[in-house]
Amino acid sequence: MTTTTDPAAGAADTAAVRRAIAATARPPRPGPLSTALTFGWRGMLKVKHVPEQLLDVTVTPVMFLLMFTYLFGGAIAGSTSAYLDYTLPGLLVMSVLFTTVYSGVSLNTDLTKGVVDRFRSLPIWRPAPLLGSLLGDSVRYVVAGTVIIVVGIALGYRPEGGPLGAVAALALVVVFSFGLSWVFSVLGLLMRSPNAVMNAGFMGIFPLTFLSNVFVDPRTLPGPLEAFVEANPISVLATASRSLMAGQPDGVAILVSLAVAAALAAVFLPVTTRLYRSR
Repeated sequence: MTTTTDPAAGAADTAAVRRAIAATARPPRPGPLSTALTFGWRGMLKVKHVPEQLLDVTVTPVMFLLMFTYLFGGAIAGSTSAYLDYTLPGLLVMSVLFTTVYSGVSLNTDLTKGVVDRFRSLPIWRPAPLLGSLLGDSVRYVVAGTVIIVVGIALGYRPEGGPLGAVAALALVVVFSFGLSWVFSVLGLLMRSPNAVMNAGFMGIFPLTFLSNVFVDPRTLPGPLEAFVEANPISVLATASRSLMAGQPDGVAILVSLAVAAALAAVFLPVTTRLYRSR
């Protein structure tokens, strides 16, 4: 059985479609901010569909806090309560910084699955997927830090700086983490698989975190190691966090932490953008 198509009817349909398109106003091109926020919301939707992604920012910080406080508190500080007062601001730093590794893992996952190629075909501001992804990850940083503070308060920690000091310390750590996340974004664009990004990221962040004043007072360490710990940016960040939560802000430590965060972003943001365009 064969069917015939009336050429006149086809031409009329085509003309009707063209008239409908011509009569519709072209939607405005999205701006850089709205596009970046859209991609940030995409990161939140991924958590909504796979809630297990929040395990690293909820269960892991609590596990670290309980283990270090009750296993080492008595031996290091003489009591768990005294050690909790010392180490909680440091564990706030450690828990949030560990989460930054997953920024590179997430970017590498999108890259290896071809999602990035689809983003490049969209008429949007080119860096929007990168910036939006890191903005979405910042919400994870806030969640991880909030969990640490809430559990610490439940265990008996009382910041002398009050709620304002705790919020200021959390904000400083999140800003620093946002700058550090650009480093792991570069790693995510260079490595071939998400597992490689995770392994390389933690190989770098683990030594720097443990060779800091997060867990012990540097004055108890050998001379050369004490000098390294004092110069470690993570130690400076932990000192700034402690000072804010104690209600006695250390201006130098806070400014140095902000300067390091700005320097990391200034150096690695352009590198990330270049790699993103070339991969």
